[in-house]
Amino acid sequence: QVQLVESGGGLVQAGGSLRLSCATSGRTFSNYAMGWFRQAPGKEREFVAAIRRGGGTTYYADSLKGRFTISRDDAKNTVYLQMNSLKPEDTAVYYCAASPLTYGLDKNNYYDYWGQGTQVTVSS
Repeated sequence: QVQLVESGGGLVQAGGSLRLSCATSGRTFSNYAMGWFRQAPGKEREFVAAIRRGGGTTYYADSLKGRFTISRDDAKNTVYLQMNSLKPEDTAVYYCAASPLTYGLDKNNYYDYWGQGTQVTVSS
């Protein structure tokens, strides 16, 4: 089992920044690819970003490239999502997830473990 706990969400004005953290415990963090997804009210959960084991390869939703950055610190068992130039449409619950795979990281059904989510609200 891998336990994931997100933090860092909150209310921010448009144009602002937030840094989300996802602390993990349980099995060896470095063995897992990590992803961030988000779900806005009335919408399906969507892929945000992912980072492979070792941290050398990252993936982003096309619409978010250049504004969001995913990173990981294996020594701290933590993955981060730096979000800049936030827009009201970024408002959602953000989830981190862990996958033992090296492919399909933009698909939520390829992840085995999920956090409880953290709310991000961007005001206009």
